[in-house]
Amino acid sequence: MRLSVIVPVYNMEAGEKLKWCLDSLAAQTLPEGEMEVIMVDDCSTDGSFALMQEYEKAYPEQFLAVHSPVNHHQGGAKNIGLSLAKGDWIGFIDADDWITGDYYARLLGKAEETGADMVGCDYCFVSEHTFKPGKRVANNRSDQTGVLDEKKYRKLILDTGSLVVKIYRRGIIYGDRPEADANRLQDRTRAVDAGGTFRGKPVDVFPEDIFYEDNAVCNTWVLRAKHFEYIPEALYYYYQHSASTVHTISEKNLKDRCTAGRMIVSEAKRHGYFEKYQPEIEFLYTVLFYVNTLFSAMPKEQHIRHCYAFTKNLGQEMKETFPDFQKNPYYQERIHAEEKKLIAMQMKSQLLFYCYYRVLWAYRNFRRK
Repeated sequence: MRLSVIVPVYNMEAGEKLKWCLDSLAAQTLPEGEMEVIMVDDCSTDGSFALMQEYEKAYPEQFLAVHSPVNHHQGGAKNIGLSLAKGDWIGFIDADDWITGDYYARLLGKAEETGADMVGCDYCFVSEHTFKPGKRVANNRSDQTGVLDEKKYRKLILDTGSLVVKIYRRGIIYGDRPEADANRLQDRTRAVDAGGTFRGKPVDVFPEDIFYEDNAVCNTWVLRAKHFEYIPEALYYYYQHSASTVHTISEKNLKDRCTAGRMIVSEAKRHGYFEKYQPEIEFLYTVLFYVNTLFSAMPKEQHIRHCYAFTKNLGQEMKETFPDFQKNPYYQERIHAEEKKLIAMQMKSQLLFYCYYRVLWAYRNFRRK
C-alpha cells in the first residue's frame, strides 16, 4: 500500500461537513489500490459512524470505518488509525476539511521527484463548502526545504506549519515503535470486530484525551525527517466554523494547551534534542503554554474558573520552567510589544497585572460601544 490516510471523526455529520471530507478523498486521482482511507469514529453521538459505514460499503477496497470503544479525542483516534495503517506513506485530514482531487498525487509526486520523506503544501481558510480559493495561508517556506541541516531544522521547529497538511514516510511517525510496523502485515479482523469496533491495542504515538496533540509530537517528527519539500499552492481547504477547536475557548481547552506545552519539553528531553535546540523549544513552550493561554484566559473570566489563581499559577510555572524566557531571541523578535509589557508586569506582580488588564479591557470594551 502506497498511502494510508487517517481521518479522526467526532460528530461531523451535520451540515455535510464529513461528507465533503470523504467525497474529496473518494475523488483522489491516485491509481486504484494505492491509497486507503481509515476513518476512526471517536464515539460520535450523531450519525457520523453510519455515514462512514456507507463509504466503506461504497468503496470496500479503499475505505475502512472503525469505531473507537472509548472517547480519547483526536489523539486516540489517530493512534487507532496508525495501528491499522498499511501505507508506506501516512497522511491525516481533519473530518471537517477537504482537499483538491490531485492533493495526494501531487504530494507523492513531489516526494518521488525529489527524494523527500516529508512533503507539505499551503492551505486556505474557507467558511463555506466550496472549491473556490479562500484566504491562502503559507504553511511553510522555501528556505525550509531540501536536505535538512541544523539551520533548516531550527526553522522547521519554529515554524512547522500544520501537521495535517503534509504526508510522511512511515518511519518518521512510528519511530521507536516497531510494533506498529508489524501491524501492517496482520489481518485487520484481529483488531476490528464485525461491527467495526476496534478491539486491538492502539499504538502509542499521539497523546490521548487532550486537544493540541499535534504540538506534542511535531518536533520529534521534524527531526526524524531527512529531506522536506513543499508545494507553494493551497491544495487543502481548512473549514472555519464555530465548532472548530481553534475557535473554542474553554477551561479544558486552556488546560490542554498547558499539557501540550509541557509535553513539548518532555518529548525533547526524552528524545535527546532539548539541549541542542533549547532556544526553539523554549520559545514554542512559551507561546503555547504561557502567552496564548494567558491572553485567552484573561479577556473573559467565564472561560475558566478562578481566573486569578489560574493565571498566577501559569506565570509561576513559566518562570520556574524557563527563568530567562524574556531574554530568548525569538521572544524578543516575535512577541508583540504590548504583550511583552503585560508579561513583564505579571512577572513582577500578579495583582498589578490582573487589575491593570481588567481596567484596560473594560476601557477598550467601552470604546467599542
